[in-house]
Amino acid sequence: MSDSEEESPDRQIKLVVLGDGTSGKTSLATRFAQEAFGKQYKQTVGLDFFLKRITLPGNLNVTLQVWDIGGQTIGGKMLDKYIYGAQGVLLVYDITNYQSFENLEDWYNMVKKANEESEIQPLVALVGNKIDLEHMRTVKTDKHQRFCQENGFSSHFVSAKTGDSVFLCFQRITADILGIKLNKAEMEQSQHVVRAELVKYPEEDNQHYSTANCQSKICSVQ
Repeated sequence: MSDSEEESPDRQIKLVVLGDGTSGKTSLATRFAQEAFGKQYKQTVGLDFFLKRITLPGNLNVTLQVWDIGGQTIGGKMLDKYIYGAQGVLLVYDITNYQSFENLEDWYNMVKKANEESEIQPLVALVGNKIDLEHMRTVKTDKHQRFCQENGFSSHFVSAKTGDSVFLCFQRITADILGIKLNKAEMEQSQHVVRAELVKYPEEDNQHYSTANCQSKICSVQ
């Protein structure tokens, strides 16, 4: 059997990033998509949208749609629509802000509500951000791990500011969704510099979102 000369189409994965404002969701998504970090905080209103292509073991190309949901939208009318259809959800909190960790219970309840009628439930990852501020930690690691165990979440710690473990976090979540096992060498190899362009779509609660309007230039992992 000869190999097909046609390139296989990319797999498409929708990831939704949820959590309180100032937990670092936008910084996390920007660090992943652009290898950049904005020092000035700017609140996300409604929705920011990022596209990024990565390559997993077996030369599998995956295009990630990363939906960065504004922290103030927890009671918004559009939140269910933003979450619906996601294969993965990142619940992000600030390890130096205990309230941002406690509020994840409410965010997770919104995930369950949005997927009540769906046969396939998203993979949920618990992401502790700002590990560069370990000396200011208020959320103990055992509380993080207990929350993961009680709910079946995967566990991740990252720093959007330094980039520590950010790409690895997204890679592991994507691999878990697709049922791909990553060995240590593959995870280390994946830590090359990656770059992609950013697409931003601020949305108000009363507006409908169409992915058909999104255009992006995407780069593969080198």
